This record gives sequence, structure tokens and C-alpha cells, in this order.
Amino acid sequence: MIGKEEPKKSLFKLIADLPGSLTDLIRSEIELLKAELIAKAKHIGIGAGLVVGGIVIALFAFGVLLAAAVLGIATALPAWLAALIVGVALLIITAILVLVGVRQLKAGAPPVPSETIDSVKQDVNAIKGIGKRD
Repeated sequence: MIGKEEPKKSLFKLIADLPGSLTDLIRSEIELLKAELIAKAKHIGIGAGLVVGGIVIALFAFGVLLAAAVLGIATALPAWLAALIVGVALLIITAILVLVGVRQLKAGAPPVPSETIDSVKQDVNAIKGIGKRD
């Protein structure tokens, strides 16, 4: 005898072991999911931090460019008028962005995945045998 062979399990023993095997499978899948989500969350956190750092630097650069615009216009107009022109232009851009953003927020509200919910309901009804009959 080279190796000890396991005795064959009866059908009843296999059926009895099935719930435990399914539970172990689900547990291991959940652990794998947790590990994958943690790894992805770390990458997302680092990426978000770098993006925020880039945005902060971009804001400083934007401020410098605004000052350059005011100084450039001030060569032809009084400084106060140059600053006023740049400020009004910024307010107009701000108003446009806010209006477009509010429209987008209204289009996304409420944040409920209604198509997915309907699809799941159809799946459940199909499994129950209540599905729509054509």
C-alpha cells in the first residue's frame, strides 16, 4: 500500500456535509472579498491624497495666474478696474458651474439604484415562478 485511500462516502453523508461545505465556501469568499477591498481601499486612499495635494498646488497656481491677469490688465486700465474685471469674470464662471452642478445633482437624486432593484425583483419573481408571461 503506497497511500491510505479514504473510504468512499455514502450519498447521505455527502448530502449531510453539503451545508458545512457551503458555509466554509461562503466564509472563505467573504474573507477574500475583505482582503481585496482592503487592498483596493489602500490604493484609493493614497491616490486620493495625491490628487488632493495636486489640487492644492493647482489652487495656488490659479491664484498666481489671477494676479498675473490683474497685473496684465492693469497695464492698460487702472488697477482697481483690472481687479474688478477679473473678479466679475470669476463670479460669472462660478455661477455657471454652480447651475450646471445643481442640475446634475437633481438628475442623480434620489441615489437609489432603481434599475438594479427592478432587475433583482424580476429575478426573484422568476425563481418563484411568478414571472411575466407573454
